[in-house]
Amino acid sequence: MTARHQNHGRIRTMRTTVTLDPRAQQILHERMEAKGISFKKALNDAIIDSAENQEEYVFKTPTFSSEILVDLTHVNALLGDLEDEAILQKMRAGK
Repeated sequence: MTARHQNHGRIRTMRTTVTLDPRAQQILHERMEAKGISFKKALNDAIIDSAENQEEYVFKTPTFSSEILVDLTHVNALLGDLEDEAILQKMRAGK
């Protein structure tokens, strides 16, 4: 984005071009009509209102019970047995 900055007293302004989607344009025109303000004022107010009224989003990761529900003591033996059975089935089928 290219912009031209100007200093007006102590307030720094920026002049730029923006492309609005149809819904954003509609919202700004509604604000302009309702408040009797310019496009520039409606856009500035919308940006400031949005920034000031945002609540901080806190991401929460779900947690689960640490209680072990399955006995994993012999899981490797079980997996080995299942793999052996699969190999035997393939051999019986001639694969």
